[in-house]
Amino acid sequence: MKFDMHCHTAEGSPDSQIAIKEYVRLLKRRGFQGMLITDHNSYKGYEAYRKQSADPIFQDFTILKGIEYDTLNAGHFLIVLPHYCNTGLFAIRGLPLHLLLPLVHHFGGIIGPAHPFGEKFLSFGRSRVFRQHRYMVAQFDFLEGFNPCESKEANNQAIDLAREYHLTRFGGSDSHKPDNVGLAYTEFHTSIQTEDDLIRYVKEKNPTTVGGRFYHNTVKAQLGKWNDLLVYAYFAYNKAMAFLRSPKLFKAFRKIGKS
Repeated sequence: MKFDMHCHTAEGSPDSQIAIKEYVRLLKRRGFQGMLITDHNSYKGYEAYRKQSADPIFQDFTILKGIEYDTLNAGHFLIVLPHYCNTGLFAIRGLPLHLLLPLVHHFGGIIGPAHPFGEKFLSFGRSRVFRQHRYMVAQFDFLEGFNPCESKEANNQAIDLAREYHLTRFGGSDSHKPDNVGLAYTEFHTSIQTEDDLIRYVKEKNPTTVGGRFYHNTVKAQLGKWNDLLVYAYFAYNKAMAFLRSPKLFKAFRKIGKS
C-alpha cells in the first residue's frame, strides 16, 4: 500500500491550504491508497475526517490519525498512537524529548523525528539534544527518510542515520499546498488499515520502500536569506507557547497519574 505519511490539513494546521476532502481527492488521483494526518499539535484534521467519513470520496482509502508534535528542545516529531488511546495530552505542545519518548511508548505508540536534518529548531538532527545525547536515537521507532521540502543532503543524512540505528523509514510530503501533495511516498508490503496495523508493522521491523520528488516552492525557497528571521521567530514562539501551555501539561500529567 502506498501512503503519504506527513500531511497537514486546513482543518488542523493553520498554515495549510488543503481541506481533507481535497487532500484525499489529490492523493487518489496520484495513485495513493492512504495517508497519515499529521497536523501541528492538533487532531482537528482527523476529527474533520471522522465527521465526513460517510462521504464517497473516502471509500477505499485509509486515513490514519497522527500528529506532528513540537518538542521544547528537539524539533518536530511524528507520533502515532493506538486507536483506543486518549490523545489529549499529545495535542499540548512543549514537552522535552526525554519525557515525550517514554510517554509515547507507555501508551503503546510509535515516534520518530520529522525532517531530521532540516531547519534549525525544527529538526532533531540540528538540535543540541542530538549533539549531546545521540544515544536517544536508539529509542526512536522510525524516522522520516524522505521529505521533499528538504535538501538532498538533509535527506541523505536522514537515510544514513536510519541505517546506523536500523530504523524504519517513512516518506511524507509535508504538504501545506495542493501542488506538494503526494510528492513523497511510503510503500508498506502488507495491508495497513488502522493505526494498530501501522504500529505493529513498524515494531516488527518490517521493510518500507520510500521515495519521491523534491518540492521547490517552499516558503524558505521563496524567502531566501529572510528565512532565518522566520526560523528564529518560530523559536521564540515555540518557547513562549510551551511556557503558556505548561499549566495545562501539568494538569494532564496529574490526570494520568491518578488513572
